[in-house]
Amino acid sequence: CQQQSSSSMPLSTIHNWQISWTPLLVLGYLFYLLLGAMVFQLLEKQAEIHFWDQFQLEKLKFLQNYTCLDRQALEQFVQVLMEAWEKGVNPEGNSTNPSNWDFSNSFFFAGTVVTTIGYGNLSPSTVAGQIFCVFYALFGVPLNLTFLNQLGKGLNAHLITLERWVLKPGRAQVQLAIFLTTGTLLFLVFPPLVFSYVEGWSYGEGFYFTFITLSTIGFGDYVVGTNSNKHYIPVYRSLTAIWIIFGLAWLALVFNVGADLMEKFLRLKWHKPDLTLAEGATIKLEDEPEQPRIHIPS
Repeated sequence: CQQQSSSSMPLSTIHNWQISWTPLLVLGYLFYLLLGAMVFQLLEKQAEIHFWDQFQLEKLKFLQNYTCLDRQALEQFVQVLMEAWEKGVNPEGNSTNPSNWDFSNSFFFAGTVVTTIGYGNLSPSTVAGQIFCVFYALFGVPLNLTFLNQLGKGLNAHLITLERWVLKPGRAQVQLAIFLTTGTLLFLVFPPLVFSYVEGWSYGEGFYFTFITLSTIGFGDYVVGTNSNKHYIPVYRSLTAIWIIFGLAWLALVFNVGADLMEKFLRLKWHKPDLTLAEGATIKLEDEPEQPRIHIPS
């Protein structure tokens, strides 16, 4: 009886162990956001001030060179340029600029809607287009998630096949390494080379665009096929949209792996491995989570 009481633990204590890491996770999440805010402010604020001062200086030089204009007229012209840019019209070049709403560009825009990337550099300006965009996204986003889920299952089945090819059993690390290496090359390493060549970006800018796009962050500061001084093949943006869809499926699995690893780490860090009741039955600290698409080694 004494041994029974020493090996048992009340359910309330088990429940406390189960949720003990939740406040720490919340605090860690808030700390991560605060840390990012401070770093971004430190890195970007001075550059913003520099560009603002340079822009004001250029406006002053422009007024000095063209004395027939006053500051109010210049500010109105700048406002016109900003409105044109917000409507997706590139103020550079002339009337020979390609349309933002030809089939290739429209296909690319449809892909950014259903994938929730939303670069922000182009949006429908008519009421009919805006209403259609709402209903198109309403049905398109779930359809896209379903498609990506099925695509992820296909990738997972392929990974299981790769795992069976490994001579020694139990090498899930090899499977995971193959998955990460192949996907990194296909979706993060090689595409920036193409974008650097076509768009004239540096490799770092191309890599930045690649990750920001596939993670659906989509700032819109870099978008393919928008340089009015370059001639693009008609299917360039359509092919980019297809690459985005498959890259989304791969990166979603990577994020899923990262989340599972982080949860496992937190459980190992803050949970006791085995807690038994008086009857000797082992109690799990929490219900088993849904199995990830990719097997994570213990």
